Amino acid sequence: MAKVNGSETQPGREGVISIIGPGMKVLGDCDTEGTLRIEGTVEGTVRAGKAVVVGKDGVVDGDVHTQDAVIGGRVNGSLIAESRLELQATCVVEGEIHARRIKLEEGGTVNGTVKIGDVSADSPVRSYGSGARKSGGEVSQSTAGES
Repeated sequence: MAKVNGSETQPGREGVISIIGPGMKVLGDCDTEGTLRIEGTVEGTVRAGKAVVVGKDGVVDGDVHTQDAVIGGRVNGSLIAESRLELQATCVVEGEIHARRIKLEEGGTVNGTVKIGDVSADSPVRSYGSGARKSGGEVSQSTAGES
């Protein structure tokens, strides 16, 4: 416990980082108020109140819903980042992506629909395809940096 202005407080759960290590496999959903780092495999839905980090050897076979996400491994399912999504050069994402802001490094692979904008259901969303603006926002067999 910490003391703030003379009174004791519990450490914030959102500051806790949970880790699924290399070689570890989780069957089922994962929920946390803080940050989840995945270096192993998760087969199920992942929900994190703060952030999800998928390392370059990490795999998620299911949906991901969080505030911020950094993806270096593989995600097979929908990926919703209410604030920021970073797709690293080593990532492979198969499925729908919806994020307020996206950074895609050259070499990262996305196969699916990409929607950029407010994540709330009643807000308009900007959709982008592979390099050019499209009404449907479909991205198929696209790798960042291709011409």
